[in-house]
Amino acid sequence: MSEATDRPVDGDAWADACAEDLAAEKARRRAQYGPPPGSAAEELRKLVDAVADKVSSLQTPLFGVAAPAVQQAMRQAKSAVEPVIERNPQVFDHLAAAGSELLAAYRSAVEGQESRWTRTTEGASGTAGPSKKAADDPSDPRDEGPSGTERIDLD
Repeated sequence: MSEATDRPVDGDAWADACAEDLAAEKARRRAQYGPPPGSAAEELRKLVDAVADKVSSLQTPLFGVAAPAVQQAMRQAKSAVEPVIERNPQVFDHLAAAGSELLAAYRSAVEGQESRWTRTTEGASGTAGPSKKAADDPSDPRDEGPSGTERIDLD
């Protein structure tokens, strides 16, 4: 018999090895970076708690008189947010994903505009160089300096 047929075949050995590697990598990352962030709803709850704790710990003369009112407002805000988070946690995940997509679209638009602003043109010698600015052109009306007085009607 050949060596390949002598050993029992474990069809999931590769999957088991991958699962073990993945678990080890997750444990390493948790040890290095801490626990992964929770859902958007959990993160919002943590944010509200942190803001409420910070506002309640402020001991300034300005808040001295208004401290009970500020604490009451924070309790009301917290009690208004909690039921929404509990009923619709997936909404916050969706909003977080939509925000990420909007940020990616904005970044893409800005990068596109920057590339148009910094684009180089082919010169007469055939080498790429910085484009000639329109303001350097003597026929450009923007470079004529201040014009005569101009009346602006504000009515």
